Amino acid sequence: MNQDPDKRLAELRDAIDATDNELIEIIARRAELTAEVGEVKRSLKQPLYVPERERSLIKARRTKAKTAGLSEDLIEDVVRRIIRESYRTQTSQAAATSCQLERPVFVFGGEGALGARLVSQLRQTGYSVITVDKEDNWPTKEALNKAQLVLMSVPVNKTVELIKQLPPLAEDCVLADVTSIKAAPLNAMMEQHEGPVVGLHPMFGPSVQNLAKQLIVVTHGRKSEQYQWLLDQFINWGAHLHEVSAAKHDDAMGWIQAMRHLSTFAYGVHLASEQVDIKKLLELSSPIYRMELMMIGRLFAQNAELYADIIAANKNQFASIRRYLQRFSSIIDDMENGDKAGFIRLFNEVSQYFGDFSSQFLQESESLVQLADDQRFRNQ
Repeated sequence: MNQDPDKRLAELRDAIDATDNELIEIIARRAELTAEVGEVKRSLKQPLYVPERERSLIKARRTKAKTAGLSEDLIEDVVRRIIRESYRTQTSQAAATSCQLERPVFVFGGEGALGARLVSQLRQTGYSVITVDKEDNWPTKEALNKAQLVLMSVPVNKTVELIKQLPPLAEDCVLADVTSIKAAPLNAMMEQHEGPVVGLHPMFGPSVQNLAKQLIVVTHGRKSEQYQWLLDQFINWGAHLHEVSAAKHDDAMGWIQAMRHLSTFAYGVHLASEQVDIKKLLELSSPIYRMELMMIGRLFAQNAELYADIIAANKNQFASIRRYLQRFSSIIDDMENGDKAGFIRLFNEVSQYFGDFSSQFLQESESLVQLADDQRFRNQ
């Protein structure tokens, strides 16, 4: 006689629960091992993130998954998620100093969002850090003259002004900034300080838990050999450094920041002005449109002054943005007049412009779409 289906289903679910508990215990054991790895990395002064090791590990796990008859993509997704968590647990252990400094680090704007994140990272690693956040809190000339690093992490519209107020620094003191435009601050630092100067742009927000795989743009100034220890420190924290000239950086930021942020801002303003029911949009949206709404909402959950400063700092992009508006209007006119053929022709021209990037972006976005879908049902 066949077993009762309800009873069999209950047994199978119990077995799945037991297996899940075993998985949790295994993952916990792996976390203990990665914590030990962090301690060893610290003693060896090795970086938190080693790309070659991660690539080799993922490749091996995909091979093992294929042999076991499992989806290679599934196992890679699981392993990458576990690795990301391991970077979080390793952060404090692997945060070895790249240089033993006898003098302090001064961070202007150290109580701001990004400044506080960098201060925390520096202190956790063992550096002596002094924050400067108000004019009445400015250190004396004698104190600043003892600095090994002066890091400017202040609003972009205040950066050049504050750099010009700095007193003479020690010849070997590193002067650096982390603002989102590079040419003007870099020129100001070069004029103000004859010692080592470097421009940095962390391409991440203050909410990141660690710097593993985070991008930091480097625009070289002067005496790079004397600030190499600072770049090495970011590498030790797991960051990826990309070197580019200040001019090329600022040109790219016009598209990455000003154009994108202003477009997102305008879309949000339009939704609010039209009093669109966001809840209804979410109920009926595809995963990709939900992601678009997420990016709009994300902007309006942050600091308005910060985004106003970022957009205003990229005035060179305004002429291009106006051409964008003209093209937008022209496309609307054509569609309103029923010019479907013109739309298709333009679509194909732009598709050729993107070339292989189109299929690459489609593939990369599929995993993001799945994550957005999972998040949607998690919140229900």
